[in-house]
Amino acid sequence: MTKKQQRGGTILGVIIGMVIGLAVALAVAVYVTKVPIPFLNKSQSRTAEQDAAETRKNRDWDPNAPLYGKNPARPAPSAAAAPASGAAAVAPAAPEPRPAASVAAVARPESKPAVSADPLGDLARARSGAAATPADPFIYFVQAGAFRTPEDADAQRAKLSLMGVEARVTEREQSGRTVYRVRIGPFEKKDDADRLKEKLDGSGLESVLVRVQR
Repeated sequence: MTKKQQRGGTILGVIIGMVIGLAVALAVAVYVTKVPIPFLNKSQSRTAEQDAAETRKNRDWDPNAPLYGKNPARPAPSAAAAPASGAAAVAPAAPEPRPAASVAAVARPESKPAVSADPLGDLARARSGAAATPADPFIYFVQAGAFRTPEDADAQRAKLSLMGVEARVTEREQSGRTVYRVRIGPFEKKDDADRLKEKLDGSGLESVLVRVQR
């Protein structure tokens, strides 16, 4: 085989290959133009009725529908929904007027007790007042004797003074005679008078407990 024949066969093969390639490309182009393009042809082929049905479906769609079970209990329409066409809008009812007395009661703030600037002082005064109130209607004296002469009464008072007990001499008419009493007191509590009486009795001095109405 000569070089010219080889060259001619190569050129022929190239031409045949190009023709076959063009035919394949043409077939592919024809197939592509006949097959609808996704998303593009679909939107172009929709009708106005389909669009309206899709809008109604989207408006009534409830994202919580799978949670309701087989018999879904759809929530009641909102009270704020627009009224149906042709229905007149209802104006809200005007509030009823309140009586004057109730208005005054609302306007007037509730009165509160005054707060003292010194609560601790008030508490101390209240306690001291309660303590000053006598629970016992009597006061008590310890009488260390009643004498006919003031000299004897003074002598008894001197003995008590040496013991550290302060006494007083008082006069009183008894059976038409004047007697001089030696008394220690007064005592607000009977227990204090009893303790002093026991002390005097232990020292050999006779004494009596005297109770006097306040």
